[in-house]
Amino acid sequence: MREPRFWYPASRNRTGIAARLLAPAGFLYGAAGGLKRQLAKPVQSTLPVICIGNITSGGAGKTPVAMTIASLLLKQGERVHFLSRGYGGRERGPIRVDPFHHGAHDVGDEPLLLAAVAPTWVAADRPKGAAAAERGGAGLIIMDDGFQNPSLAKDFSILVVDAAVGLGNGRLIPAGPLREKVDSALARTNAVILTGRGHAGDGIAARARARGIPVFRSIVRPPSPPETGGPLLAFAGIGRPDKFFQTLRDLGAEIAETVSYPDHHVYRDSDALALLVRARELDARLITTEKDAVRLTHAAPGTPLARLAEMTATLPVRAHIAEIDTLMALIRDAVTRARRRG
Repeated sequence: MREPRFWYPASRNRTGIAARLLAPAGFLYGAAGGLKRQLAKPVQSTLPVICIGNITSGGAGKTPVAMTIASLLLKQGERVHFLSRGYGGRERGPIRVDPFHHGAHDVGDEPLLLAAVAPTWVAADRPKGAAAAERGGAGLIIMDDGFQNPSLAKDFSILVVDAAVGLGNGRLIPAGPLREKVDSALARTNAVILTGRGHAGDGIAARARARGIPVFRSIVRPPSPPETGGPLLAFAGIGRPDKFFQTLRDLGAEIAETVSYPDHHVYRDSDALALLVRARELDARLITTEKDAVRLTHAAPGTPLARLAEMTATLPVRAHIAEIDTLMALIRDAVTRARRRG
């Protein structure tokens, strides 16, 4: 679904009538989530568990952060496995993701990206997923999302915030983008990462620092310079497609046109036909994100979707975190404590 515009007003002082009318529903949403967390009895895995999540609905850039941290831990000799709910997929798991066999309709798009870095498990029941990962040879688990899921105990939790939009109007779903109250989230946070450029996240960063929680900044960049010559028709179905389009512009790309879809959009032949025809009209090359590209895999040969996948370039990005050594030292300390507990 597309995020309502009133979630992200130009000014926090302009919340809008829709947000005010939905505030009671937001109160009930927050109360239900808080009660669930209070009554939960988290299962303690025998493995260290690192959680990378966000406080808002939609994308904040947590998956590139998870991939970067996992890559660094792998270089240190850790047997990292990812654990994900598999949003958008039909499998409830626990199941290990096989990119050659599974498509986004099976396990979701983000697990397919994660599986390119380290073994990845999809499980609606996170404790069962953690147990399956341990049996599968994991030495350490990174949860991509799951910050609000209380079923599995976390040893180190990273809250990722989009620096460009922050917390929006600061209200709870459906009145705003928040999944829970800020103070509740910060009480369970060990580090905050502001992704991208902007100052909308400065407020939560200040609140985190006041609690003694370290704050880091991150930007996404391609791992190598992409070929962006000639006009491009850029399309994306992610939390904030404008972030992708701006990244292309920052790289000097010539953007002929952009097409935005809702986050986790399921591409159909009609979408593919429209994009292929428009690209021909503009004499432009098609380009999209890694997350969108995996949703185009396993299309039936000869279909418009298969043709779109064949004709579309992909822009891979990775999170570059400032003071990454400091963050990794904090994670290492948490992992060491967890292993002593075990």
